[in-house]
Amino acid sequence: MNIASFLSPKEEVTFLRDDMTIRQGLEKMKRYGYTAVPVIDAEDRYVGVVSEGDFLWNILNHNSELDTITMKSLEKLSVRDIIQSGKIRPVCIDTNMEELLGQAQMQNFVPVIDDRNVFIGIITRSEIIKYFIKKQIEIAEKQI
Repeated sequence: MNIASFLSPKEEVTFLRDDMTIRQGLEKMKRYGYTAVPVIDAEDRYVGVVSEGDFLWNILNHNSELDTITMKSLEKLSVRDIIQSGKIRPVCIDTNMEELLGQAQMQNFVPVIDDRNVFIGIITRSEIIKYFIKKQIEIAEKQI
């Protein structure tokens, strides 16, 4: 099964650029309501995923006094400074569904890249689960 049929293309996906400030990244995540989003660079290459927790822990690590945190202070760091590389590995567009399932255990979505490491979209965990449920139903129906 080709995973491309399950792909939400980049144009329909919320993502951050690695050169955005922490403030810009937080504002975008708040606007769309996601807890984690993919991050890409200026050439659209996949860099990683950042989560609310990544923002929180890095803000706390760079501000010794909680009462000194201001939106202005969040403009000093960029999203690239808080990415935990390798935390969420992307898959290539030619990955099979079984491999995709393994990746989906770690995150609500799996980033998808092409052979040049260019981010092309995501596949949500719910789409993967729907596929395997449908597959199990088909197997059960054949046994009847």
